[in-house]
Amino acid sequence: MSLSLSSPSPITRSDCTAVANAYLCTPRSLRFCGLRREVFESKSLNSLSVSTRLVPCPRDSSFKKVCAALQSNGTPYKGGFDYDLVIIGAGVGGHGAALHAVEKGLKTAILEGDVVGGTCVNRGCVPSKALLAASGRMRELQNEHHMKSFGLQVAAAGYDRQGVADHANNLASKIRSNLTNSMKALGVDILTGTGTILGPQKLKYGKGGSGDTIITAKDIIIATGSVPLVPKGIEVDGKSVITSDHALKLEFVPEWIAIVGSGYIGLEFSDVYTALGSEVTFIEALDQLMPGFDPEIGKLAQRVLINPRKIDYHTGVFASKITPAKDGKPVIIELIDAKTKEPKGTVEVDAALIATGRAPFTQGLGLENINVQTQRGFVPVDERMRVIDANGKLVPHLFCIGDANGKMMLAHAASAQGISVVEQVSGKDHVLNHLSIPAACFTHPEISMVGLTEPQAREKAEKEGFEVSITKTSFKANTKALAENEGEGLAKLIYRPDTGEILGVHIFGLHAADLIHEASNAIAMGTHIQDIKYAVHAHPTLSEVLDELFKSAKVKVNSSSPVVHPVAV
Repeated sequence: MSLSLSSPSPITRSDCTAVANAYLCTPRSLRFCGLRREVFESKSLNSLSVSTRLVPCPRDSSFKKVCAALQSNGTPYKGGFDYDLVIIGAGVGGHGAALHAVEKGLKTAILEGDVVGGTCVNRGCVPSKALLAASGRMRELQNEHHMKSFGLQVAAAGYDRQGVADHANNLASKIRSNLTNSMKALGVDILTGTGTILGPQKLKYGKGGSGDTIITAKDIIIATGSVPLVPKGIEVDGKSVITSDHALKLEFVPEWIAIVGSGYIGLEFSDVYTALGSEVTFIEALDQLMPGFDPEIGKLAQRVLINPRKIDYHTGVFASKITPAKDGKPVIIELIDAKTKEPKGTVEVDAALIATGRAPFTQGLGLENINVQTQRGFVPVDERMRVIDANGKLVPHLFCIGDANGKMMLAHAASAQGISVVEQVSGKDHVLNHLSIPAACFTHPEISMVGLTEPQAREKAEKEGFEVSITKTSFKANTKALAENEGEGLAKLIYRPDTGEILGVHIFGLHAADLIHEASNAIAMGTHIQDIKYAVHAHPTLSEVLDELFKSAKVKVNSSSPVVHPVAV
């Protein structure tokens, strides 16, 4: 099957009808860079030609709903509301919810007070991956031993700082445009301004003041995201003391930079800076680096990502005060013991990056108008993302997704929560299994994980009275990894031997962020090891790391699912 696209042209309201009349099964759930799209960068559905046999498909109810949404953004709710659904915040979570709402035939609007795409697209995962892509290639070209192992000789590698920065900025602009166009093409109303809840099913938006517009909605989703967390005592000037927002602009590459925090953000930036020539000092409050990772994976990652590079670290200390560089003086960081609070000396560097996490952006939402009190800034919700008021009661028709609720501060988690909420307001109960949501750190090599760490699994097993088993496979036994001269890596499976339930999977190695999804989907679908171990993987591919991992597990029960009858070919 081959697809060809003609020159771009705007989608018209008649396009959907034309496709429906032809009974064409066109793709309606495309994704771009992990973000849902229903169009090819706003190209007309009529410009899609398929050079294969056309198969009639039934004009089912969901297809009719999409057509209705394209023609009139759904049918307004019978209760007289302006919209069926209004989403406050047009980040990845809000975008995913909006597109799914249109698919369900809901009249939908999305509010954005800044720019479409939110943190992920503009100041987070999208531009950071562009920096990591450029710096990763730089690191590889600088590794003379690695290049010689392929029989390659490379002259002295260099980089253009502004060119690298432009790559990140251009990618963010492109993805932001794609998100905007995808919503416009489906008829989502994009309303500009800050959203404030006035009462049940009622809100206003605008720049604040008498000029604000008041609208009503049957259901409202809060999806306002987060901002960098800056602890007390730290003075951020945006030049020598910066957050990830500033660092992504790559306005300069310091000779020596301190990174406060060794989680996902800190690790990724250490990967960028060291590849571009900086020396890095980690300052970590806990007793070990990478405290959020499975301990065994963390130790291996430290041996590969920290120890061989120009990185040193201080653990078990707080940066109690950070003073920006001024009048020829360096950045001064005052350290104290994390437990005793006793002084532990000072560190002087050219720059400091504050990577201590993120804080929810929930101020000014008007939550007091509906008797909702935040908890450390987070909006309290139940397992269905329904907002809980100060009395512990559910606020009708109000939901909160993504970083603002604090359940799992990941862009794809926000999108999944948004889709779950839309399912509920469309009449279908849905509870998202957060243990099935993967996470990844895009260092070189990458780290990924889903489910429980080994300590978490053993704690759960002790409470509930079951046994935990561990099995591991090495990238050194994988043909594709060896062909790439990237044999440094490990995959770890945590499971129940009595049932075959997958409790957690952790990977450190080449393309770990891509490999984790087989495990996360297995957890989401309730697939047990005794079933997935019979899945076939192409050879030679990195996916065989997971294949060997599941095959090496020792499960005490036979297949838990009925055997599917073989199909003759």
